[in-house]
Formats: sequence, C-alpha cells, structure tokens
Amino acid sequence: GGRPGLTRVEVAAAVGVPVEVAQELWRLLGFPATADDDVAFTEADVEALQLAVDLTGLGILDDDSRSALVRTWGRSFARLAEWQTTLMARVAAADPDGDPTAQMAMLTGEVVPRVERLQSYVWRRHLAGAAGRLLAGAEATASDTTPLAVAFVDIVGFTSRSRSMADEELVRWIETFESRSTEVVLDHGGRVIKNIGDEVLLVADTPADAARIVHLLVSMGADDEDPFPAVRAGVAYGDVVTRLGDVLGPTVNIAARLTSLARPGTVLVDDGMHEALEDDPELAWRRLPRASVKGYSRLQAWALRPRS
Repeated sequence: GGRPGLTRVEVAAAVGVPVEVAQELWRLLGFPATADDDVAFTEADVEALQLAVDLTGLGILDDDSRSALVRTWGRSFARLAEWQTTLMARVAAADPDGDPTAQMAMLTGEVVPRVERLQSYVWRRHLAGAAGRLLAGAEATASDTTPLAVAFVDIVGFTSRSRSMADEELVRWIETFESRSTEVVLDHGGRVIKNIGDEVLLVADTPADAARIVHLLVSMGADDEDPFPAVRAGVAYGDVVTRLGDVLGPTVNIAARLTSLARPGTVLVDDGMHEALEDDPELAWRRLPRASVKGYSRLQAWALRPRS
C-alpha cells in the first residue's frame, strides 16, 4: 500500500510503544531486521502495530500469547505467499512472447485483491465453525485440554517410491493423498490438524468417528483400482492440549508411536480407544504384545478392524 516512507523508530513512536516491542513483533512475523534509519515501512505497518497493541489492551493477548500468535501468523502466511508468488510467476512465464515482469505486475494487481478477500472469507468461515464447536461443548472452554481421538495416517513405502518419481508426479501423488484424506476426514466428523509430507494428523471428537475415518482411508489404500496410496494408521484417545490450531501431549505422542508400529494396511489403537469401543459389535480386536518405543517402554497396542 504505497512506497515506504517511515523507519521502525517512527512506526513505534506513532503507536507509542518501545521500538524493541515493534522490532520483536517484526521478527516474529519472519521478516529480516532493519536498522533504525532504514526507510522500510508504510502507514500499513503503523496500523498493524496499533492493532496488535489494541488486542493486548483488550485483554485478548498477553505478552506470551501475542508472541505465539504473531509467530504462527508469520509462518502460515509466509508459506501462502511463497506458493502464491510461485503460481503467479509460473503463469507469467507461460507466454514465450510476453514480458514476464509486466505479466507479473499485471497478475499481482488482478490477483492479490481477490486472494485477500478470499483469505478473509475462509478465515471467517473457520472462525464460525470453531466458535460453533466451542459453544456446543465439543472443545475445552476455560481449559486448553480436551478429550479427543488423535490419529496419524502414514503413506506406506513413501521414501522408496518417491525416489523413482519425477517432481510433477510426486506433487500429484501427495496432492491426491492430501485432498482425498481431507475429504474423508471432513465428511465423517473429523478435522485435519496438519499434513506432514507423507502423513496426515487428524482429530475427531469421538473414538467412533476416528475409527470410521481411518478404516475408510486404509480400505481406499488397499484398493488396487484406487489411486489413493497404501497407508497405515495409529489412533489414541485421551486428553489433548490444543494450542494455536495444533495438538500436543501424550495422546498425540502415543498415536504417532502406534503409527510407526503399524504394518501396511492396518490400524493400531491404544487402551483409550479400546476401552471406548470394545463393546461395539461391528469391530474386531486383537491384542498385541507390548512394545518398546521412544518414550514408552511397554506400550500396549490393539489391532482394530471392522468385522465385515
């Protein structure tokens, strides 16, 4: 929004905060440091700093949560910006007779306002969904801890197979995995926390929903006619710490360890899942020998599958 005309000292002075606070927020957003006399800022930077100060004054953010939130914003939008810029650059370079620089400038003017409005729309819809879950009691209110079923679903043989793939083929393969798994998770009452390369981390409010989701994903991977890759899964149920859209705690760690123990095309669950679902007549169980994994010397695992 205009050419830079302010230094960081002037931005901080305009809002009435120490320059060290402004500098720290700038760094948490992921931007390189500037000197006191560098003219690198605009009125938009003043407004952004003022908004952060306002949220702190309203009691929404304390010093610790403000830093965590700003850091998360920086990482998330840095990834989005890299992807969006790469996409526009690819389009700009597609015309062999055109000027890529002029094309990029034109695309930026046309695309950025639309992307900005779409990002605001998506954020507001997710905000409404998160608020609805909170009011319905599906997630913690006063506490950051809530009982959830946590699952990791991991592509089988990813490393060996990816070596033989061209870059575009690998991207399509991963995109198929991410889009299809997200579709199944959302359609059956779960939420995707994040994709980690060849793995998806998801949560569900009930063990039954989590079991249904992972069994669908495993059955898709076992179908030779389905392009969805072969997968394995580990699921645990218990108290989970939710923080900035991520999940933490022993339940998450156990789900990850169970996934590493699972054989291709199988689902392993912990005692919490077994206790919650052991009376379900549609499910079959097999108790496995206790295993020694990182952080757990005698982890009890159960193989779970539908009776049908």
